[in-house]
Amino acid sequence: MTQYFLSLPHDAAEEPTMESMDPAELQEMIAEVGAFNTALQEAGAFVTAGGLQPPSSATTVDYSGDSPVLTPGPFVEAKEYLGGFWIIEAENDDVAIEWTKQASRALRSRVEVRALQEQPGA
Repeated sequence: MTQYFLSLPHDAAEEPTMESMDPAELQEMIAEVGAFNTALQEAGAFVTAGGLQPPSSATTVDYSGDSPVLTPGPFVEAKEYLGGFWIIEAENDDVAIEWTKQASRALRSRVEVRALQEQPGA
């Protein structure tokens, strides 16, 4: 089965976190995302999921030369950033898109879905 990456974009100007959300809205969203995660698990589609801290907390590491270079912050400046993700398994793109629709509904947000590359010949 193919694995898919569902990514959650956030506005870089705001860097929203769970701590900055309205507590009532947060609790409602947590309940809806929990129900979505349960549905994924019951269907055998759940692989993993997680939320990420804002880009301001990142460190970029580049060890492509003779010694590592550590730079505070994200590797790219952008209007949006990856705020969280799911990795799911689905039979095909159509099934993955149906799951993504449910994720988007639970989060009240856009969600991008993309298949993970598979190793050639695997």
